[in-house]
Amino acid sequence: MSLRSAPGEFWGNLTKPEQGVTVLIGAFAFLLFIGLVTGWLGPTYFLYVVGLAGMYALLSFGLNSQWGFTGLINFSVAAFFGVGAYGAALMSGNTSPIAGDYLPVFGLVVALILAAVLAVLIGVPTLRLRADYLAIASLGLAEVVRLVVLNEREWTNGSAGVRGIPSFFEGWPLLATFPSAMPGLEILIIPGSPIVLDSSFWRALLNVALVLALAGGSYAVLKRAHRSPWGRVLRTIRSDEDLARALGKNTYSFKMQSFVLGSLIMALAGVFYAHLNLYVSPGDLDPITTFYVWVAVILGGSGSNRGALFGGIIVVAIREGTRFLNEIMIPVGISPVRYVPLPFDVAPLRLLLIGVIIILVMRFRPQGVLPPQRELIWPSSIDDAAPERPDSGVRDVKAGEDNE
Repeated sequence: MSLRSAPGEFWGNLTKPEQGVTVLIGAFAFLLFIGLVTGWLGPTYFLYVVGLAGMYALLSFGLNSQWGFTGLINFSVAAFFGVGAYGAALMSGNTSPIAGDYLPVFGLVVALILAAVLAVLIGVPTLRLRADYLAIASLGLAEVVRLVVLNEREWTNGSAGVRGIPSFFEGWPLLATFPSAMPGLEILIIPGSPIVLDSSFWRALLNVALVLALAGGSYAVLKRAHRSPWGRVLRTIRSDEDLARALGKNTYSFKMQSFVLGSLIMALAGVFYAHLNLYVSPGDLDPITTFYVWVAVILGGSGSNRGALFGGIIVVAIREGTRFLNEIMIPVGISPVRYVPLPFDVAPLRLLLIGVIIILVMRFRPQGVLPPQRELIWPSSIDDAAPERPDSGVRDVKAGEDNE
């Protein structure tokens, strides 16, 4: 059964939350399409938002592999994100005070190594302790990393940040010259609102391809790991660590592996951000990034990779969508009707909106919108030949035995 062969049956097998999420994503995609064809939303900015959503999905995957799988409370998401961003920027940016002008792939490797080393250093003294100690230590780590980046000017340029970061495909054959080699196009769907595809659009398209590859690879790895014996041990540790220890599992080692894996995925998001924004600064390491990622994981459902992906998209939709609230005009008067802006600043209300969403989710659906139960079922374990409501045991029916 698939969406192509039997769309009705496929839709019927979805749970109500899955159907709701599908409708919501479809409606959101329709609104984006309307924005594109009417010229309200530029194609380059549209791809930038897609890349940003992919970046938050990566951060959510990383936190989900730590908190959702193993129950590790990590409040230093921004720190590992910053290590990834600065690792890539300091190796490839032409204003780097350390090295610079290396290939972006080299910066990617350096960023991942730094993130792994930092994860081990923070994990060694804290993962044997209770979860609240890890939370406190990780919270302090995030602030330490931000202050080091801000004050060690001879290493990081301080508050000036690192500029001159090339795109990720700089130096690659064909892909490096792809944006300039592609011809400019003008697509006219609605008269007066042409869609212009220039070099900046093709460059943004490469960024989207990169983040889709990173997010898709991370999702595939985590999905496989979640169902594997390794993932079952992690879920046991989250539910009852004493039980896992009684079964002979080295829980400290498993927690360290989960912590390092999640930190590497967060660093991947930082590397992508550096090559997307082409500039990094200490402001990118603000704690608000950690808050957004926690919101995404809780909203989607702790332990659910699909939920982490959905939560990341929702957070970016709220973040970027509320930027334009101040442009809303309200009608005043009857004849003639005048349009005036709202009498107060609406955009900062985005944090209030996110807080309200979290309260509603915790009140009405504390397990999240897409809990992980469906992800833990192997498709091959679902027996299509078995009757939906057998009169006797399914095992007897499969063996060809008669009920009589």
